[in-house]
Amino acid sequence: MKEIIRYWNKPSRSAYVFLAPSIILLTLFSVIPLLIAFALSLFDVPITMDSATFIGIENFVEAFSDSRFLNSLKVTAIFTLLEVPLQVFGALVIAAFITKNNMKNKFLRAVYFLPVICSATAIGIMWKMILHSNIGFVTAVLQTMGLGKINFLNTPGLTIFVVSFISIWRSFGISAIIYVTAIQQVSGSLYEAAEMDGAGRIRQFFHITVPSIRPTFWYILMTRFAGALQIFDIIYITTNGGPNYTTESTVSYIYAKAFSSRSSMGYASAMSVVLFVIIMAATVIMYRKMNEEG
Repeated sequence: MKEIIRYWNKPSRSAYVFLAPSIILLTLFSVIPLLIAFALSLFDVPITMDSATFIGIENFVEAFSDSRFLNSLKVTAIFTLLEVPLQVFGALVIAAFITKNNMKNKFLRAVYFLPVICSATAIGIMWKMILHSNIGFVTAVLQTMGLGKINFLNTPGLTIFVVSFISIWRSFGISAIIYVTAIQQVSGSLYEAAEMDGAGRIRQFFHITVPSIRPTFWYILMTRFAGALQIFDIIYITTNGGPNYTTESTVSYIYAKAFSSRSSMGYASAMSVVLFVIIMAATVIMYRKMNEEG
């Protein structure tokens, strides 16, 4: 027993003991399901899993000839292009204003972070009621202003912007808090030297703050990009992909295909693999770009 303790007591080995729980959970809930999804994508498998017929790459061929799947990729791309830049850069601007540790800024940080800790279901239902075409508060205000009734959650061409706004409102708080933490680590002497040289707040922000927190910027960009490509909960609760699939994301379609009355776990797995490859490729490109700038 003493020999075992002595063996694991070295820092180079004891680290694996502390990493073991995370590695086990990651393996059980990420790696293994991913491998299963890759395997299922090559079979025709119903949701009951009581039979499986090997069909090779037919699921992938069907996916790229499926207009609804291609439309979901388009919707996901539009959502990502709307959500990610506003989230990443908007949170950075907000963070610059609430960095100092005074009571007002601490209160604002708590307010911005509050939606993050709320469930997506509660947030989706809340915004669905606020924007309801008949009983919604925003609709009522617009009508009193003489702007007429606007159906925010059922208007093609508009609803995707509304869903993007809800998603940004829900999650930008975490990005802002991460930025605040990074900005607070920047040496104050840099700002003092810049101020002595006559640099204003805006120049300090672009020439000191932004370059100093570049690794944090890339981290938020990569995580928010991957998250946007996997958007599901807000869309499912507010619009369920409507109207006419104009807000149906790829994950929403995968869910519908996997758990509908005519479910096909193999086909849904194939679409999941395609989405995984897209996310992985985008992440690798951004990671390399980050290393080049570093």
